[in-house]
Amino acid sequence: MKMKMTSVLVMLMLMLVVLCSSTMTSMASSSVDSPFIIAHKKVSITRLKSGSDKISVSIDIYNQGSATAYDVTLTDDSWSSDVFDLVSGKTSTSFERLDAGSLVSHSFVLESKVKGMFYGAPAVIKFRVPTKAALQEAYSTPILPLDILADRAPEKKFEWAKRLLAKYGSLVSVISIVVLFVYLVATPSKSTAAKASKKRR
Repeated sequence: MKMKMTSVLVMLMLMLVVLCSSTMTSMASSSVDSPFIIAHKKVSITRLKSGSDKISVSIDIYNQGSATAYDVTLTDDSWSSDVFDLVSGKTSTSFERLDAGSLVSHSFVLESKVKGMFYGAPAVIKFRVPTKAALQEAYSTPILPLDILADRAPEKKFEWAKRLLAKYGSLVSVISIVVLFVYLVATPSKSTAAKASKKRR
């Protein structure tokens, strides 16, 4: 009786192991054979002569999965029209497909005359996978808070002189030493000549 119970338990355990392994295999295969979208959002600020700030935005989208993503759309609409003016490009775009291991980039330029801190949201990427009915979503990396029209530190006094010394310091030193040497050599000769002229008188 005990032998029968033991054999039944062993059989049940073997069945569970087989079921678990097949489930894990199917999950692994489904996760491997799908796109994996990673997006990196970068922003840089440049002060313009007009007194406004130019904000350059670029977003790189990578497909690090092993399957193609279709109907890829990128939307970055966190830039309020009350604060920013779109100068060039668009804040949204689309791509027909993004193959496995490939990269696409999108960029646009904004301008702002409103001073203050701005907290931007990540860009949203939507794409279609043939094996799933619903659209898939991914988000870009966030950006650090932007200090629009921040007060720049004024250029320190004699900064230009420091730059010149850093560039031509060795040449200036050599010239100074030569001039000093000539002056020291010439000065005693003048005093000697003056004494000689007095004696002649």
